[in-house]
Amino acid sequence: MENSRFQELLKQKTAYVNDVLEQYFPVEEGLQKTVLEAMNYSVRVGGKRLRPIFLWESFLLCGGRTEEKAYAEPFMAALEMIHTYSLVHDDLPAMDNDVLRRGKPTTWYQYGEATGILAGDGLLNYAFETVAKELARIAAGDCGGTVPGEERLKRAVLALEVLSRKAGVYGMIGGQTVDLEAEGKGASVSEEELLFIHKNKTAALIQAPMMIGAILAGAGESQVALLESCACHIGLAFQIQDDILDVVGDTGELGKTVGSDAQNDKQTYVRLKGLEQAEREVETLSLEAVRILDSFEGEHEFLKELVMQLIGRRK
Repeated sequence: MENSRFQELLKQKTAYVNDVLEQYFPVEEGLQKTVLEAMNYSVRVGGKRLRPIFLWESFLLCGGRTEEKAYAEPFMAALEMIHTYSLVHDDLPAMDNDVLRRGKPTTWYQYGEATGILAGDGLLNYAFETVAKELARIAAGDCGGTVPGEERLKRAVLALEVLSRKAGVYGMIGGQTVDLEAEGKGASVSEEELLFIHKNKTAALIQAPMMIGAILAGAGESQVALLESCACHIGLAFQIQDDILDVVGDTGELGKTVGSDAQNDKQTYVRLKGLEQAEREVETLSLEAVRILDSFEGEHEFLKELVMQLIGRRK
């Protein structure tokens, strides 16, 4: 796929995700208005919207149709909320103590630390409220589309199970816990521990959308498992590239402070293996993810190009 065509499609798909998100934002009203504003601010500051895009593309890859987009959209919104809440909490003084996110003040820095904590809590809970409303709607028979209500409800429940696990203590939160415990230990953190962190803190929230997209489209267990493996490779490559950018990136281009890993004495793949080996590993992991995608018959040229673009990203 030509780069100009890819960039145009990426722009369109990102705009689509932003439109979806706007439909699910809570209304900023009532005595709790401040936390609602902080929640919406956190999501609206922007981002790549990779996770909703991965969900949508996996949905199409496994036979989902564009006219059935209502199957996927609540989960797309929920995933971005969960991803955003994790960033809001990651930026807190008790964790990374960052004041910039995507070139703008982090939520805690903009609204205060206490409201930053509550905004993250609010996004996490609102994500599951969004999915719960979808389940209730399907159960009430207000689902439409071509998939029978009972089958659609079954798929949505399975998708919710994946979302809960990958975002929880056996996924992202578990990885974040080990990451925090590793701070200050520097080079004493083993490669096994580092890979556990990357697989859970980062890859789990890429596995979730790809698996959910497949499940909602009606894919079988083997296809879901393949995409789980594919997403693990993508997630590891993405995180290693993130570690690389923390060393060689530019604050203005990245929209966040660079050098924080070294400042916090964090073990990274770059520190463990060196810059050149880290760069080679990003390429190896990405190519393996593409190989898995090529085993699918469905259209995946955009998805494949997206993975390859992540190798050379500068922000």
